[in-house]
Amino acid sequence: MSARFRVVRLHGLALALWVGTCLSAQAPQQPNPATPESKPPQPLADVTFDALVDRYFEGLFHFLPARATYAGFHQFDAELPAYTRMEIEAEAARTRRALEELTAIPSDSLSKDRRFDARLLEGSMRGRLLDLEQIRMWEKDPNFYNSLIGESLYVLVQRNFAPLEERVKSLVAREQRVPALLASARQNVVNPPAVYTTLAIRQVGFEIQFLQHDLPLAVGGLTDAPLQEQFARVNQQALDAYEKYQEYLKTDLAPRSHGSFALGAENFRRKLLYDEMVNTPLTRLLRIGEHALRRTQSDFKATAALIDPSKTPGEVLKAVSQDHPDADHLIPETQAALGNLRKFLVSHPIATVLSPEDPRVTETPPFMRALTFTSMDTPGPFEEISTEAFYNVTLPDPAWSAEEKEQHLRFFNRSAIQDTSIHEVFPGHYTQFLWVQRAPTKVRKLVGCSSNAEGWAHYAEQMMLEQGYGEGDPKLLLVQLQAALVRLCRYLVAIRLHTRGMSLEEAVTFFEREGYMEPVNARREALRGTEDPMVLVYTLGKLEVLKLRDDVQKKVGEGFNLKEFHNRFLSYGYPPIKLIREEMLGDDSPPL
Repeated sequence: MSARFRVVRLHGLALALWVGTCLSAQAPQQPNPATPESKPPQPLADVTFDALVDRYFEGLFHFLPARATYAGFHQFDAELPAYTRMEIEAEAARTRRALEELTAIPSDSLSKDRRFDARLLEGSMRGRLLDLEQIRMWEKDPNFYNSLIGESLYVLVQRNFAPLEERVKSLVAREQRVPALLASARQNVVNPPAVYTTLAIRQVGFEIQFLQHDLPLAVGGLTDAPLQEQFARVNQQALDAYEKYQEYLKTDLAPRSHGSFALGAENFRRKLLYDEMVNTPLTRLLRIGEHALRRTQSDFKATAALIDPSKTPGEVLKAVSQDHPDADHLIPETQAALGNLRKFLVSHPIATVLSPEDPRVTETPPFMRALTFTSMDTPGPFEEISTEAFYNVTLPDPAWSAEEKEQHLRFFNRSAIQDTSIHEVFPGHYTQFLWVQRAPTKVRKLVGCSSNAEGWAHYAEQMMLEQGYGEGDPKLLLVQLQAALVRLCRYLVAIRLHTRGMSLEEAVTFFEREGYMEPVNARREALRGTEDPMVLVYTLGKLEVLKLRDDVQKKVGEGFNLKEFHNRFLSYGYPPIKLIREEMLGDDSPPL
């Protein structure tokens, strides 16, 4: 998955990934050994650039205040726009003005770090404008607004960054905006794809449960009686608005949901270019993915034969998958798996872990459960009070049939728990985003890309086994290879769904046949592909990291050190890997 605050997009209104903000009065400064007298004056272009960064992100956080709350800038905690068409168009205009200001700064007048940052920021701005003005998920996905609401409320109760009374006051202020925001959804969304409306109905059901049960429980320690009454009243108003919205989705919007989810080849190409700095033609990307799929399937079949040559690969995988915890023990067993992974990292030259604390495994937030198996929520880089990290795991939906629940739990078999925890925690997302907190510049704490973050985490799954984790256990290797097959299916399905006319049902079949997935899990993956065209970034980024490692190793020769390579890679933050290649190799060679 995508990790929630790590990689979640709000369909065009968010940065490619977000982990912080830039308000210069509050941003911690990097230590500088030079005295004030000896420090050289900052170039005028750098001063202009830094001022632009401050203005741009302060405006962004007025528009996306939940992001500021997460990042640790709490002056936005009580804000929540209605996201009317006028507000969204104004945000697009603001972003365009900022882009014009940025491109007016001569690149050769900037210092080396600022040139790097300017390229990173320009791609992010162009990607946001593409999302807001061309892709326009705010106009085609009714769940877009539900996700905004869910994040905005959840982030206020997730961490104890302030006394409960203060956070509830902000919660009340945001909940008061829920009816207006759902009204914007009715006005803005026209002719959505049927699959989006179906997903929205399910997600709204989760949000109603959140408002009915989880949110009151989260503020249960409140002792201020008037504030308790105010919260109860506003929460009920939000619930009433949501129940009406749910009925509207079912009876009004669903019958007239006939739009297409396909992004189209040109928008897909531009999104890859702006968000990931990948300009490889789609036909070549398809060939790369198809070749990798066949190679990985061959490795998967050979590994299955090592386990039980009398069974088909699918039968072997199913037998391995039968060994899973039940729903009540899934979270504690996942928590226990983290200790072994940390010990391995400490005893092997893999990468430096910058915190002695393990994340806390918890249930996936309600507004993410429809499409997410697992995710990682590392605290924002400027959050100084509550720095706990959360590793989210999605439990089976109580409304599912017994067979659907069993299929879901087989995804979390005991070998898969280890592989997924490598991806999400050690040395995957959690490890990387601790490094992001130490990124060398403000922009690199603010802006990154999915192919770096997801590519690194997916690469880590393979790399850890190559370095000896699991001591050659073929069951663990089989599960790791199947996870790679699922990501390869995402890669190919994303391109085909959005540029080649593949249908949802064809995508479901592809995941089942080529990725050895259970039907209920295959459908979830296919549905995710319709909403997120960039779900290909897992494989895309992994291939880029592998090529970069090989190229650096060839350049360095016998002096190559894997841990030094990993730590240097992580030290840049999570920008497009193309930019890291230029820094580490000193050339403009292709990332794929």
